[in-house]
Amino acid sequence: MTLDQQQSAPTEDAPKDRHILTGTLFRRRSSRVTLSETPPPPKPEPVRRPAKVARMLALAHHLQNAIDRGLVADRAAVARKLGLTRARVTQLLDLLLLAPDLQQAVLALEAVDGAEPMAERTLRAVAHAGSWVAQRGAWAASARKHECSDEHANTLDGRAGSTTSCDAT
Repeated sequence: MTLDQQQSAPTEDAPKDRHILTGTLFRRRSSRVTLSETPPPPKPEPVRRPAKVARMLALAHHLQNAIDRGLVADRAAVARKLGLTRARVTQLLDLLLLAPDLQQAVLALEAVDGAEPMAERTLRAVAHAGSWVAQRGAWAASARKHECSDEHANTLDGRAGSTTSCDAT
């Protein structure tokens, strides 16, 4: 039985001005809501790429290596060659102050479908936290904050009574 036949065949208990549809229907998203008997195409695989903070940390390592090998005289020369301000070069090279395990974690970060896992400003705040122990604490706090914001965004889908594990913090 086709969709048209289902629509035109009212049952005994249904009012004459309404039709009962049976079978599996799929909603198509467009300017109008349309129903179709064919399932939608599968979602494409998410696009993964290194996070921007990972690329900035890798660039900082590259720049420091060039300075150490004598290819570039100093940070000011790096800034001139790259067309950056000295302050920006300092911001990049300050990422090298991170604890080695945190640098490994940053280099492993991925952006999925364009969503960056961490802002560079947040990472700079972690790098300026002081000792490596303090940096690890700041890293954990920023990771908890990021998880809480993700959970909060997931609960904003209309469920008024929903709570997150971050409500107590």
